[in-house]
Amino acid sequence: MTLSEGWSCNHLVHQIETRRHKRSGQATSNFDTVLPSSTSFIVQYATKDPYVFDFLELTEAHNERELEAQLLQHVERFLLELGRGFAFVGRQLRLDIAGDEFFPALVFYNFILRRFAVVELKTGKFEPGYLGQLGMYMSAVDDLLAQPGDEPAIGLLLCKSKNSVVAEYALRGFSYPIDVAEWATALKDSLPESISHSLPSIDELEAELASSETTAPDDSSLRD
Repeated sequence: MTLSEGWSCNHLVHQIETRRHKRSGQATSNFDTVLPSSTSFIVQYATKDPYVFDFLELTEAHNERELEAQLLQHVERFLLELGRGFAFVGRQLRLDIAGDEFFPALVFYNFILRRFAVVELKTGKFEPGYLGQLGMYMSAVDDLLAQPGDEPAIGLLLCKSKNSVVAEYALRGFSYPIDVAEWATALKDSLPESISHSLPSIDELEAELASSETTAPDDSSLRD
């Protein structure tokens, strides 16, 4: 990736620290069922889960508009996180559909994939109803913006959290190529709550070690 994307040393270190190799291609999507097999893997690998926006400084009561604004304030770092080939097209881009106006959050074009990418940002948990709105935006972008030779647009639905099983079910039978991923301002290094509760505390571990030392046989008994 360093060779193909021309990363600097500092950017390489940042990608290692944010575990890029663990996040690439991990978004929940329907690419393998709605895209040709020759391209579905390439498009899938261009996704991440989660997307790490560690450059954001959001207020406690932030909304989608604040999130959009801050991402564009740091558009260079945002594009680096999206990955190779992405170019910014517009924020709240006006789409005139038979006299009605619609405004997708962010629109990009990927010169490697040769297709538009429509991004919707949510500050809450994934809901299946978001897919219909995003799919409509993608159809409009294909009709109004795409040029001859462009592939159909893909959708990136970035939510603060998601139930991956619910997202997978929602995408089944959905004809538009969409991925659902989480975004975060920092990676979580802690264990899941269900696991951490089952682990012994530090005090319990120290007590167990002390007990083991007390009951351990001495060297003479081992020699005998």
